[in-house]
Amino acid sequence: MKKIHIALSTHNLKESIEEYSKRLSASPIIIIENEYALWKTETVNFSVRQDKSVKQGSLRHLGWEDSEATTFSQEIDVNGIIWENFNEQNQLQEIENLWH
Repeated sequence: MKKIHIALSTHNLKESIEEYSKRLSASPIIIIENEYALWKTETVNFSVRQDKSVKQGSLRHLGWEDSEATTFSQEIDVNGIIWENFNEQNQLQEIENLWH
């Protein structure tokens, strides 16, 4: 099964968590204080990352959470957008490596 992944930048994680929790009718499954939040619903894998070096609200990347993916991979499309492909464990490992 594939689920679209959307990753945005923010300058205010707390407000973003409040906003997107309402929009997605779900709470984040992971919150790294002042850094990152991840929501997973039946249809979307959605994250926001606080990054003052990137314009607030900018698309960081797109991708697929793919239960059949065996490794993490990424490529850049014709429009310069980064697309990631990963399984759930790949994503959790990336989060663990960045913040723990």
